[in-house]
Amino acid sequence: RVEAFRDAASAMEQEKEILLEMIHNIQNSQDMRHISEGEREELNLTANRLMGRTLTVEVSVETIRNAQQQESLLHATKMIDEIVNKLLDDLEDAKIRLMSLYGACTSDVPAGPIDQKFQSVVIGCAIEDQKKIKRRLETLLRNLENSEKSIMLLEHQKSSIRQPCNAKQD
Repeated sequence: RVEAFRDAASAMEQEKEILLEMIHNIQNSQDMRHISEGEREELNLTANRLMGRTLTVEVSVETIRNAQQQESLLHATKMIDEIVNKLLDDLEDAKIRLMSLYGACTSDVPAGPIDQKFQSVVIGCAIEDQKKIKRRLETLLRNLENSEKSIMLLEHQKSSIRQPCNAKQD
């Protein structure tokens, strides 16, 4: 029963993360640009209210770690955080580096390179921490992918707006 309780709490932690990501994606969706200002404002108010209510829920499952596992977790987290902090400076490099970290966490053969140093650090973490690290990297990569799509759509909109303007100038 204790393990079932821990598993249920972990599932709730993951569900909270998924809900927050879904709300965030809706708020930043391209579809939001195609609705009226009043509807957009109402949806944003609802999304903000739901985000706030979701953030009031605290679910925590503590992982029992020895000193070496604690040190490995701190090191792995620091490595990810360093890449995230440099994300805005070089989006493409950050994506490549995050993919190499993710490749180090998966048992599947990754499409790209594997960060061997990160892999050895993650192996030193507790199993539950390894799963959380992998989930965090998946979320970061998914968010990057969504951001890139939004940027491409915005660039496409800008270029389609410029073309008729340029055509009139000719």
